[in-house]
Amino acid sequence: YQDPSLTMAKLSSHSLLTLAAALLAAAPSAHAFAPPTSSKVVNSQLLLQQRHHKKSPLSSFYKKEFTPKEVVTTLRSSSSSSSEINPYTSPKLDTNALLKYALSGITELTLFATTFHLLDVTFTQLPLLDNVSSIPFPLTFLLFYACSLKSRVFNPLNNQRPNRTKAIDGKGSNGFQDRIMPSWTPPGITFPIMWLLIIGPIRAYSASLIVASTGTLLCGPIMAFMLHLTVGDIWNTINNTEKRYGAAVVGVLCVVISAANASYQYYGVDPFAGKLLGATLIWLCTAAALITDTWRLNPSSSEEGKLVPLYPVVGEAETSFMWFNNEDKEE
Repeated sequence: YQDPSLTMAKLSSHSLLTLAAALLAAAPSAHAFAPPTSSKVVNSQLLLQQRHHKKSPLSSFYKKEFTPKEVVTTLRSSSSSSSEINPYTSPKLDTNALLKYALSGITELTLFATTFHLLDVTFTQLPLLDNVSSIPFPLTFLLFYACSLKSRVFNPLNNQRPNRTKAIDGKGSNGFQDRIMPSWTPPGITFPIMWLLIIGPIRAYSASLIVASTGTLLCGPIMAFMLHLTVGDIWNTINNTEKRYGAAVVGVLCVVISAANASYQYYGVDPFAGKLLGATLIWLCTAAALITDTWRLNPSSSEEGKLVPLYPVVGEAETSFMWFNNEDKEE
């Protein structure tokens, strides 16, 4: 039998020894939680901070203090830059372009009407001529052939045609081979042959027949033909210069409709002249199909397969008057 007090004293001394050993063992770990005093530890912390900033390139942006006005300006500039990259994300109707198309059309028709009126007055004043119908037929033919090929001189827009030399060689030019074209596109040499040797002479001959019947240059059927040329000039601006693939589809349909209207007006004066001009609709309808298929093959870049809108879109091109632009244009 042992004294209880002696037993408790032994247990207490044993516990104290165990606690002391535990404290000695934990002394190195406790040193780790102590505030760093050496320069090596301070330098290591600075290095860690620098690495953290390198991994976070936006840290300087977040640290910068912005005023509300600066924040709004930054958001607007980023949104405007994205819209400039892709105008078809949120397409908006380009009313400025439509206004310039209308003004250029009115200008061209007015100049044609003024020119024909002056020629009518001039020819009637000549002693050997009773009216315009007395003019030799070849001269009238040459007049309207020039109108068919160079009507754009009365239009202030840049409505240049594709380069004939490049088209014949199969090279890209404004409006031809400068975009994805249908596989059934005629060879480049086909276009100058059609416009110079077939369409142009047909237009000139049929218009000369109308003048011979009416005895005047300024008349309804001839101005309907000038309207057809004017619409074609504006369409050339849309398709060749501005490359608005969607608006070009609507534009070429307007060209076809205006040609049909001119043929109808011709037919009321001279049926043969109306039929002759109406024959050009075969080529124009082929061109319309080609333009429509080209529009299908050239979707917008915003979403794969999404077609370009069938109207002028803000940001896809800039419509400007060539008469007031000093930049060199491709002929």
